[in-house]
Amino acid sequence: MGKFDGVLICTDLDGTLIKSDESISDEVKEKIAYFMSEGGYFTIMTGRSPQTARKIADEIKINCPYGCTNGGGLYDHYDEKYVRVTYLTDGYKEIVRYAEKHIDGIGYQVTTEDSMFFCCENEAMERYRQRTGAKYIKGCLDDIENGAVKVVFGDMDQGRMDRVENVVKSRPGAEKFDFVRTEETLFEILPKDVNKGKALKMLCEYLNIDIRKTVAVGDYTNDVEMIKAAGVGIAVENANEDAKAAADYITVSNDNDAIARVIEDIESGKISFDERK
Repeated sequence: MGKFDGVLICTDLDGTLIKSDESISDEVKEKIAYFMSEGGYFTIMTGRSPQTARKIADEIKINCPYGCTNGGGLYDHYDEKYVRVTYLTDGYKEIVRYAEKHIDGIGYQVTTEDSMFFCCENEAMERYRQRTGAKYIKGCLDDIENGAVKVVFGDMDQGRMDRVENVVKSRPGAEKFDFVRTEETLFEILPKDVNKGKALKMLCEYLNIDIRKTVAVGDYTNDVEMIKAAGVGIAVENANEDAKAAADYITVSNDNDAIARVIEDIESGKISFDERK
């Protein structure tokens, strides 16, 4: 029997597990390895696709499927296949075309089950690739026939991103989709009823574990549903106000090894599951 048997930790990546310099400290990796050696499940819940989350999953050697595309899929890293995946329904292309026509220079990419197609370039899209390691594949919206799991809009101007969000959400047919702001420069179209919280629940069913024994850690608005769904929801110190408001606990920042602290607090009993849900 391990001291963490039946406990699942799910963490966001950027701004949570990953430090500001894009690294994961040795201390965090050692604590994760220790947690798993004592029977715990550890995984990531990210907005990234499997193509760009693969390096992180390799680095920390997760021991169960991970959530990707902001809850749109559960991916088995070792078998290299989706356990579950949800696709965008018809109508998303019309919304994207309208935004592209009415907001000059907006960048966007379409993520499918197998690839990431960059359909309209700008500085935000280039920055997105640099940070995530995404391969540049030029795409055309009309050529993407099926298998799309999300659309990512990007612009370095926050005001323009606010306008994209307003335009997209107000279009006819928008009620068939969900939307999320993943950071100030990125906004996504997702399948209906897709979020990290739903992915966490699906993962618990897949692993046959009690959701009350789960810990979710995040820093941004797209982490809110996951933080709320978990047995214990935690926001890092550098999180935005949405994430902090949803959390049961506030831990140290990503630059101060937040995930290592969370594991220490579970072991010490500071984080307890007894009084939750």
